[in-house]
Amino acid sequence: MSLYRITFCLIATLTSTVSFTSAQEKRIKDFPTRTYEYESKPAGDEFAVFNPAKAPQTNGLILKKGDRLSIIGDSITEQKMYFRIIENYLAACVPDLEITVRQYGWSGETAAGFLRRMDKDCLTFDPTVATICYGMNDAKYRPFDVTNGNWYRDNYSAIVDRFQANNVRVIVGSPGCSGKIASWVNPKSGTLQEHNLNLCALRDIALEIAIQEKSPFADIFWPMYEQQITAPKRFNKSADEYAVAGKDGIHPGWAGQVIMAFAFLKAMGLDGNLGTIHVDMKKSSASAEGKHEIKAYSDGVVTVVSSQYPYCATGPIDDDNSIRSGMSLIPFGESLNRFFLKVAGTDGKQVRVTWGESSQVFSSEEAAQGIRLADRFEKNPFSPYFDKLDAAVLAKQTYETKQVKQIFHGEAGKRDFKKAVEDSEAERKPLADAIRQAIVPVEHQIKIELIDR
Repeated sequence: MSLYRITFCLIATLTSTVSFTSAQEKRIKDFPTRTYEYESKPAGDEFAVFNPAKAPQTNGLILKKGDRLSIIGDSITEQKMYFRIIENYLAACVPDLEITVRQYGWSGETAAGFLRRMDKDCLTFDPTVATICYGMNDAKYRPFDVTNGNWYRDNYSAIVDRFQANNVRVIVGSPGCSGKIASWVNPKSGTLQEHNLNLCALRDIALEIAIQEKSPFADIFWPMYEQQITAPKRFNKSADEYAVAGKDGIHPGWAGQVIMAFAFLKAMGLDGNLGTIHVDMKKSSASAEGKHEIKAYSDGVVTVVSSQYPYCATGPIDDDNSIRSGMSLIPFGESLNRFFLKVAGTDGKQVRVTWGESSQVFSSEEAAQGIRLADRFEKNPFSPYFDKLDAAVLAKQTYETKQVKQIFHGEAGKRDFKKAVEDSEAERKPLADAIRQAIVPVEHQIKIELIDR
């Protein structure tokens, strides 16, 4: 080969190399910056094979005053449990936001199923924010495969895209976990661990969709799976006796539903500060923060008028069908239910607090730091009002299932959808009004006594 040809080839090679390197540098420069981390996990064989991606935290409140919230999902949603907690919380604990709620749970549904019906059933009512929770049926009760994962990704992404095209903010929820192979599933369709690895994979796909679409993410799978394994041991029960994922392994009781509600409420960016009652025993004074007004104070008895409620949960602490038990599995009280009584000027004495019909004794340190009243007093002056609210929410949500499944998709909807909407909305209105009417100012007394150790 001539010297000219060798030189030409060398120059061409160098030029090509320089061009390729520049292109590489541009790609590297433009590459999105991401932190690749995993969720922390407990020790134990049940957790060893799981490596869920770390979920980001919501940065600030995403709800706006007057939002119209749509809660969407499969039979777990249609149970009217986790989103009943959500609607109760929004109505009672943050009433100033004036959020209205509709639910669209449909038993057996997948993301693809909702995508087909979302325009008529949901977008008809102009929601401004939505929660979506699919994946259990989408996983098809079998081990993970890439094709099915892509199918889930495409349909779940399409729901978010369709909502965003209609100016709806979306909170992307993951599926939950399985506690056992469901009775309706072929026992040859994989092990329980394989089913949960599949659900964990769909959880990570949902997380990727949320990041890509710049939407908040509600992680349900990982905290539910953790508690499915660890909670029974905490209460000295078997996994069947305390089944976080539900007695059938799929549909959680109240404890598991609290985990779901907590994931969505935190993804909404709610800060959980529900007010504080301050009492200074030395100065004989009382004051309040939040939507609470001191009406009177005398001899350690403070009378308060509250237009903002704490979440009132009842039930045995070791029962998987108890909301109160579910709240012990996650930081619900410290994150979302911070209604405090703080007592100063105790001279180191113990403090007996009587609220409603029950009394408890606290150390001076506890009283000064703050007592989360609803956590410590299961039955309290707010309880009957909260029960009335819950009944109103359940009645409305029950009608919404009928409205969508029987009316919109029944003969009336097929005959004249617009009229079906108008007629059913007339029926729904008093049910929705009853929720607003259930939130009334509550006058209550807190009695504080100092006792020697």
